This record gives sequence, structure tokens and C-alpha cells, in this order.
Amino acid sequence: MKDFRVELKKVVDDSYDVKIGRNLIPVLIEDIKNGLAGNIKKFAVITDSVVEPLYGEPILNALKEAGYQGDIFTFPAGEKSKVRKTKEILEDAMLAKEYRRDCCVIAAGGGVVTDLAGFLAGTFGRGVPFINFATTLLSAADASIGGKTAVDTDLATNLIGLIYQPLKVYVDIDTWKTLPKRQLINGLAETVKHACLADREFFTYIENHVEEILDCVPGVCEHISEKNCEVKYQVVMKDEREKSLREVLNLGHTVGRAIETVSGYRLLHGEALAIGMTAQVTLGCRLGYLTPQERDRVIALQKRIGLPVTIPDYIDKEELVKKLYTDKKVRDGKLRFVFQKGIGEVMTFGDEIYAREVAEEEIREIIFAM
Repeated sequence: MKDFRVELKKVVDDSYDVKIGRNLIPVLIEDIKNGLAGNIKKFAVITDSVVEPLYGEPILNALKEAGYQGDIFTFPAGEKSKVRKTKEILEDAMLAKEYRRDCCVIAAGGGVVTDLAGFLAGTFGRGVPFINFATTLLSAADASIGGKTAVDTDLATNLIGLIYQPLKVYVDIDTWKTLPKRQLINGLAETVKHACLADREFFTYIENHVEEILDCVPGVCEHISEKNCEVKYQVVMKDEREKSLREVLNLGHTVGRAIETVSGYRLLHGEALAIGMTAQVTLGCRLGYLTPQERDRVIALQKRIGLPVTIPDYIDKEELVKKLYTDKKVRDGKLRFVFQKGIGEVMTFGDEIYAREVAEEEIREIIFAM
């Protein structure tokens, strides 16, 4: 009997740039001409039915005008499309048009598009490069940074996926002007979360500029995009594979993701997160992690923005409590929560431990009071 050791140690540089600005489609094309995707000449533009006419088709047309090959692959807009079946349909459509390993994926859209297209790119042909062109505040704040890609299942959201980094991310502020107000409000939830976990001054800035953000004032929007990137970068840089610190980005998500699923996606992700953040600060205040004034300040900001802070009547709260156990932070059947420390920090519970066990009765009491 013999053993044969396979040595596969290697150093990988997955660094990439985030371009924040306005009218970025020409910038994207120029970057591709300058070698962003190497020698690749064939591009699959993946988008949803809402974004397709607004930005998907203009990106495809610009690629073709520059001499590249390309096709657009579209799926119905909405979280309900972020499933394995949609990924399979897109993959089959690409294969039918003779896309192989010599292609690059451009994900043009919000968080559903970037999550789904990034996951597809990571597995298509065992991995092809992809580019994120974020068209919503939510995707700019969250989904387009950090390389987390995934699909949802009937059990819970984002349980199947991988970490796969893009070649580059484009955050085009001009695209926010075409968003319905509900989508703008939805996107601000992740921004508030970032401020709560890492930057007290940023939290104050949001408080002072809510109206300008919702009016898409360019300078203000560029500033919040930069701050979102800074906060997420500082976490992802230290823990790309979510072994410890990256859990802090799940602040508010234990309840938030469960509500999103139980609502049948009637609630948008940011709306569900805001309710989850409200539960988190309420329980955190009881546990002494933030003051009543800080708790009220977080809730008041979410209300000012227009985010919900109570559980809708159509939510079955018993079902919601059960759904908490599908959260990826659960260990040995025990619920675990990330908590903020005041405003601008997160609690630690030991060496590189950023979540603590919470008894079901503790969170049940909060949920049934909301």
C-alpha cells in the first residue's frame, strides 16, 4: 500500500477595483478594450426583465459597437427567480449559443442579478470571469462587493453558493435615478447596517442626508457608496471566506432573512432587514449592548427613511420563530446572533467570536411584541 501526496499550495490574488461614478457604460467598454477580461472576445450579459431595456441592452450594444461578440440572457425580475432552476435555464441558454470557457459574464442589475450571475460564472465551465455592473443602491452597498454568490431554496435564502470574486465592480450612481422610490428605500437598509456595525460618524451622516440620498443628489450618493465599500472591504479583506469576522455583516439578518422567506418575498430584502435590525437592537438593549437612546436612534432612522420596523400582520410568527433555525450562523441547533455595540461597533464574545447564542424564548418574546 502506498500514499501519494498531491501538493496544491498556491497564492491567489483576487484583488479588484470598484469604480464609483456616473455614466459608466463607456468606462466599462474602455476597460475591456484595455484588457480587463484579457483576450476574451465573447460576453454574456446577464440581467433581469426590468434592467434589460434600461442597462442590459445598452451594455450589449456598446460591446458590439466595440467589436465584441455578445448576447443578453434575461430572467424574470425578483427574489423568486434567485433559485437553482433559473441558473440552470441561463446555463442551458448559454450552452445553446456556444458559450464555453472562453467567455466573460457581465452581471447588470441589483443584488438578485449579481448573486445569481456570479454563482453561474463560478461554476460555468468550472469558472469563467465575471464583472458586476450594479444598478441599485442595495447591490452597490452589499451584493456587488465581497464575492458572495448564492441562490435561495424553499428552506432559506443564500444557503447554496460560493465565494467568487469579480474582475471589477461598477457602481453607476446615474442608475439610481431610474429606481422606484421603494427600491431606493430598500437599498438604504444595508447602508444603515454598515454604519451601525462600523462607523458612528457615517450613521450621523445618513441621519443628516436622508432626503438628499432619496433625491439621488450625486455628491451625497457617491459618498455613501464609498463608505459602504470601505466598511465592507475592511471586513472582507480580513475574512474573505467567512470563517469568523465576516459574520458581522450578518447584523440584523438572523430575523431579517427569516422574515424575508416567511413573507414569500412580499417584503424586499432591505425591508426585511430593517425589521431584523429592529429586533436586534431591541434584544441588544435588553442585554446591555446599547442604550435605550441608541436603540431608539436606530429605529427612528429606519422610520425616517421609510423602512418598516414592525412585523406585518400577515406573517405567521410561530413559523417565523421556526425559520430562525435555518440561519447559517446556527451551531449545534442553537440560535446565534450578531449584536452591535452602541452605534458604530460590534460586540465580541471571545477571541474572533462575533456572535453569541440566544435562547429561543429571548427572541420569541421580542418577535411576538413587534
